[in-house]
Amino acid sequence: MAKKQNNLLIETFTEFKETKNIDRATLVSVLEDSFRNVIAKTVGSDENYDVIVNPDKGDLEIYRNRTVVADGTVKDSNLEISLSEAQKIAEDYEVGEDVSEPVDFSKFGRRAILTLRQTLASKILELEHDALYNKYVERVGEIISAEVYQVWHKEVLLLDEEGNELLLPKAEQIPGDFFRKGEPARAVVARVDNSTGNPKIILSRTSPEFLRRLLENEVPEIAEGVIAVRKIARVPGERAKIAVESFDDRIDPVGACVGVKGSRVQGIVRELRGENLDVIPWTSNLQLLIARALGPAQVNSVHLDEENKHCEVYLDPDQVSLAIGKSGLNIRLASMISETEIDVYRELPEGEEEDLGDDINLDDFKDEIDDWVIEELKTNGWTTARAVLEAPRELLIQKADLEEETVDEVLRIIRQEFADDENDNQSPAES
Repeated sequence: MAKKQNNLLIETFTEFKETKNIDRATLVSVLEDSFRNVIAKTVGSDENYDVIVNPDKGDLEIYRNRTVVADGTVKDSNLEISLSEAQKIAEDYEVGEDVSEPVDFSKFGRRAILTLRQTLASKILELEHDALYNKYVERVGEIISAEVYQVWHKEVLLLDEEGNELLLPKAEQIPGDFFRKGEPARAVVARVDNSTGNPKIILSRTSPEFLRRLLENEVPEIAEGVIAVRKIARVPGERAKIAVESFDDRIDPVGACVGVKGSRVQGIVRELRGENLDVIPWTSNLQLLIARALGPAQVNSVHLDEENKHCEVYLDPDQVSLAIGKSGLNIRLASMISETEIDVYRELPEGEEEDLGDDINLDDFKDEIDDWVIEELKTNGWTTARAVLEAPRELLIQKADLEEETVDEVLRIIRQEFADDENDNQSPAES
């Protein structure tokens, strides 16, 4: 029985001296406390015990200290020892002296050893959780590379170089991301959730911070602090706008970030699954920033209501669709980077009328579309039929403040008008 108990002790030390992420001093303290707790539960008190742990060797020494009392006067055998018993240890002991003698922990019994293992396991797990939390809470905002371990529908599980588990939720993945088990993946540490005491490391590839860190890696001037990334607006996997500023007048911040023929951003674009990057020069002048953010459209003027974070932008008719962008993406990013709600309006030189070509003025639809609906559309810059058709449906609903059914009916009427025109223009052979 004693041999089995000693084997359990050896296994205990072997297991815990190899514990990762815990410094030696902390491990020794935990081991000592655990032994003391078991001793106190077994004999009632650990105050008269010395516990010396050597995790490097995987062993320990336990000494019990007792006071020598006259024979027949021992009241507590854990704290006192009779003179005759003490003199068996050393003949020169006298009453009142302290006797320190080694104790074989295995003699406390198998139950005590099993309790010790459970106590250690609990404390070591707690320490590992604390170490993991402290390690990653300091790395929030930092890019890491980890190995894909498991791919699930709602998240991807990755392992770092120490085998710690990291989570990349679906919502933090770029559309088009595809992961295979065993492959490396890069992401930024978004946050560390420690609400349950068991830290969860959450990664992100959609965060603007991920793009910021990628730029730092690719553009030396950013890493050196010569160029600063002031603002980033992203629609992950689609497009991003980046406002940069140079602290050296000799360095063009946009050119430095893009590189010759886009050499510095090509790798970033690939990492971001083809996300287009627009780099613009930063300015604290909000009107100018909005005009730059609406590029490639050429803006005529910006009327800003800074208090309400709203502006009206006026452009030539052929620039409106560029400002809005496909599916409203360009104006959406410009609003994000300027933190301003933007409305765009067509503007014609005084005295000139817009050449509609095969387009149709919205006023010509008054027999089929309510006047107030037409006025709402015109107020937001959509004055012609083709302008309405080219605008994203969601943008029409949002900007014109119209019901979905109303917008769908307007689009149906306009499409039908163009379809009728095309049919009228067909030759007999084409019919």
